Amino acid sequence: HVQLVESGGGSVQAGGALRLSCAHPGYTCGSYCMGWFRQAPGKEREGVAAIYTGGGHTEYADSVKGRFIISQESAKKTMYLQMNALKPEDTGMYYCCFHGGKGEPWLRPLLTGTVKCDSWGQGTQVTVS
Repeated sequence: HVQLVESGGGSVQAGGALRLSCAHPGYTCGSYCMGWFRQAPGKEREGVAAIYTGGGHTEYADSVKGRFIISQESAKKTMYLQMNALKPEDTGMYYCCFHGGKGEPWLRPLLTGTVKCDSWGQGTQVTVS
């Protein structure tokens, strides 16, 4: 189990921006996959973006392509999700996810839910009005 601590959620008007952070200070075993998921009230949790820290490869859900950017700062053991041009439909609880898979091929299965995350953060609320 990897401890994940999210921060950065909040309320913003449509068209605004937010940056989410996910710190994972305890994991030191090479490269791995991480992702962001979200869940709106009454809906299933869906993958938003994923990154493989070994090469910086990324995958995005179609609904956020061109608006969201996932990144990793290895020295700080922190992952980020920069969310721009936010829409009301982006509202939801956002969760950070860790998966120990090695390599870019893990990203799409992780995002679609075919592969399950090994650890989850507690979630941070994003509200767009």
